[in-house]
Amino acid sequence: MIKNGHHATSDVGEEAGCCKPGSSVCSPEKRKRVVRVWCDGCYDMVHYGHSNQLRQAKAMGDYLIVGVHTDNEISKHKGPPVFTQEERYKMVRAIKWVDEIVEGAPYVTTLETLDKYSCDFCVHGDDITLTVDGKDTYDEVKRMDRYRECKRTQGVSTTDLVGRMLLMTKAHHTNIDNPDYQQHTDNFGKDPKGHSPWTGVCQFLQTSQKIIQFASGKEPLPGDTIIYVAGAFDLFHIGHVDFLEMVYKQAEKPYVIVGLHFDQEVNRYKGKNYPIMNIHERTLSVLACRYVSEVVIGAPYTVGKDLLDHFKVDLVCHGITEVFPDKDGSDPYSEPKKRGIFRAIDSGNSLTTDDIVQRIIENRLQFEARNQKKEAKEMAVIEAMKKREQQEQSEAEAQTAH
Repeated sequence: MIKNGHHATSDVGEEAGCCKPGSSVCSPEKRKRVVRVWCDGCYDMVHYGHSNQLRQAKAMGDYLIVGVHTDNEISKHKGPPVFTQEERYKMVRAIKWVDEIVEGAPYVTTLETLDKYSCDFCVHGDDITLTVDGKDTYDEVKRMDRYRECKRTQGVSTTDLVGRMLLMTKAHHTNIDNPDYQQHTDNFGKDPKGHSPWTGVCQFLQTSQKIIQFASGKEPLPGDTIIYVAGAFDLFHIGHVDFLEMVYKQAEKPYVIVGLHFDQEVNRYKGKNYPIMNIHERTLSVLACRYVSEVVIGAPYTVGKDLLDHFKVDLVCHGITEVFPDKDGSDPYSEPKKRGIFRAIDSGNSLTTDDIVQRIIENRLQFEARNQKKEAKEMAVIEAMKKREQQEQSEAEAQTAH
């Protein structure tokens, strides 16, 4: 059971040491002005790695603005995105650390952009982003000391997630050493000339610290309506966001609890190679959503009396998708239906994880080519950096000799 923020999702700068005006613990420097932070990116197939970058960026200041590139810009510099720009805009808006988004942000980050939105500096992960001609997109802001770096989240990348979708095997979560998986990563995330540390595939290791960082631990308040939803929430996407937003709107003061099923349970009713993401990854993905108040890790499939009473649930919601019976053939929602607290929610978005997998499979060759091209550019930069370091070292040794 993991607690998350609710209602007050816009407490500015809480992690940065700032607080509400007039509070005695707020430093005089913080009271003087708000530190505005800029992030930008494609945010295609948004995952908890993106969310973690934005969490770290928000902690460096008070107000986080996120620029999201258009489909045309991404196609020009990287290759076609999986999600449309409208889908990507909405996904980023749903991340709880984001205060504002800028649609159609330029691919290259300039001082002009930072000044236009009154941002003190921009934040990016400790990987590198290159333009179509191989230039660092943050070169200008780095030179003017308007750039800050955060740690990239190990164990997750768009490359890896796409690989899991293309590998139709139930064991993909533990397949890091599997020869078939290695062959895929060679094809998809590895240039023939070498391996980039930014585009490659590695394993995610969950820690209690990471969960604590994503969860804000707020209890339900008097007068809150406690709403329970359950499911896989696999490959957390815009369909999930639209559903959770609609659930959130079912009450004036909602406290939304999401029950996540264990991997084995998800595979029982979904089949194939589902879930794409394991329970630890799905936990972080859901915790990052601003409409979610709490997460139950490994929730029972049947929403029974004990669960409803324990959380004092007022309302149970489910989408208009098919409800699979429990192992004994029973309706998992029979108890909330009997109590008259079950509600079917039509979010107006029929997108499913299956649909996303189909998008990837249909465009497999495009995505493989895109990533090999990206990695080739990264390897060229790494080689140039190595040569520069060697040259500087040789010059320093020569000076020492004299």
